[in-house]
Amino acid sequence: MPYQILVADDDPHIREIICFALEKAGMRTQGVADGAAALQAVERRAPDLVVLDIGMPEMDGLEVCRRLRQTSDVPVLFLSARDEEIDRILGLEMGGDDYVTKPFSPRELVARVNVILRRARPVAAETDERQFAHGRLVLTPSSHGARFDGQPLALTSIEFSILKGFLARPAHVLAREAVMANAYAANIHVSERTVDSHIRNIRAKLAAAGCTDAIETVHGVGFRLGRCGG
Repeated sequence: MPYQILVADDDPHIREIICFALEKAGMRTQGVADGAAALQAVERRAPDLVVLDIGMPEMDGLEVCRRLRQTSDVPVLFLSARDEEIDRILGLEMGGDDYVTKPFSPRELVARVNVILRRARPVAAETDERQFAHGRLVLTPSSHGARFDGQPLALTSIEFSILKGFLARPAHVLAREAVMANAYAANIHVSERTVDSHIRNIRAKLAAAGCTDAIETVHGVGFRLGRCGG
């Protein structure tokens, strides 16, 4: 089945460009012009990913994402006309998976969408129930399942990939570059602050589940998996 992508942007020209590029890549799209319509569309039929403009009037993309995250872990790719770090950090802390600044290359946007989708939907070849476990934290990649002490964790696709990278090498200290490599394609650049935001989100979600020692900071080097309640 083709991926279903919801594109929310108040600029009809931008919507048309994005939908055309995604459909050319074999996906199905639905375009909406405002945040309320985006929430209604997700409620009617959950898409595989939402491309969400931050600067929409009345209800901006950050508020849409905040409301989505109350009931859904659908992947979100933010768009913004402003290349300001605070917007990227806020978007990621709201639960976004990635961030693209306007004007953008349609090819790059499709590449970023594909990266997120590959993380979010297990590939067909991965049918075994192999698990990664450390302490009381367990990941099951084939079902994109994450649990701490038996309690499900609502991780975004990027957060899941980062955590999987740590569990695959639990005794290693990973530099930010290695953390990026676990979550993003090699030809996609993300800032160190972006990685820090994802780490902060993972820590917060695990802390809410009772795990206060999930990821440790090794100053001047990177990050290391903690005991995870073990």
